Amino acid sequence: MYNKVIFLGNLTRDPELRYSPQGTAVANFAIAINSRTKQGDEWKDEVLFMDVAVFGKQAENCGEYLSKGNGVLVEGRLRERKWEAEGQKRSKFEVIAQTVRFLPKRGESAAKGGRDGDFAPPEEVSDLEPF
Repeated sequence: MYNKVIFLGNLTRDPELRYSPQGTAVANFAIAINSRTKQGDEWKDEVLFMDVAVFGKQAENCGEYLSKGNGVLVEGRLRERKWEAEGQKRSKFEVIAQTVRFLPKRGESAAKGGRDGDFAPPEEVSDLEPF
């Protein structure tokens, strides 16, 4: 099977960084993904909210450098989480990120002389996932 997603969005809250009992860094955050479709003569804006989990050194970088409102490009896979609360079965989908690319804020690239890469830490790819 093939399970890969790519999302471009803005963080809806600051990342929550924690460590597993084995010492692996885990960062959780949510992103808002905006899309626009034309229905007849009018444009309709839609927003999808997606939870993201990141592991390892990338999680530590997300916790240190990202905050609410930052733009990110997330590549990863979808995972469904299931649980029971108050006698009702619940579930939700989240992205297990393989890579998180930090995007500049509007006007930030021009303010830094147009040089790319000055606004984000080096990208590190990790397939580390503790479970």
